Amino acid sequence: PQPPGPPAAPRAVVQRARFEASDFAYKYGYPIPVAQLAKRIADIAQVYTQSASMRPLAVTTLLVGVDDGGVGPQVFKVDCAGHYLPFFGTASGAKEQEATNFLEKRVGDMKSYTPDETVRCAIMCLGSVLGSDFRGTEIEVAVVDGDKGRFGKLTEQEIEKHLEAIADSED
Repeated sequence: PQPPGPPAAPRAVVQRARFEASDFAYKYGYPIPVAQLAKRIADIAQVYTQSASMRPLAVTTLLVGVDDGGVGPQVFKVDCAGHYLPFFGTASGAKEQEATNFLEKRVGDMKSYTPDETVRCAIMCLGSVLGSDFRGTEIEVAVVDGDKGRFGKLTEQEIEKHLEAIADSED
């Protein structure tokens, strides 16, 4: 039987990413840049595709972070073949192409989005792809604050406010 929790491949990728970040900070005295961590995870994933004795990591990894260099929030997508690319917004999963099409139509405006507009765009993308409306209890939303570099989940009340704003803008 499979142990509780996430499957082995995603758990292995997360554990390795934590190790690489910790090892980098220990060696160099500052946190690993997001782009460098993405490259390292991509390199490891690519090595797993080269040998018949190693099972490839069947995981698409989304890395979101903020570097100290003033670059601001960054999103990297790493696939199981070892490709990695930066994005303004991306999707992964069963309806990835539909979500990507939705985001591509808005990519020109994304640089000027406020944090609230970014959250609303993500919720609208999810609603558009799944073809349904949500309540605040049905979805989870997390944000990375570009100024402070902090990760946080929105409460159900905060999500409801965004859903109401989306409904008001559609009227």
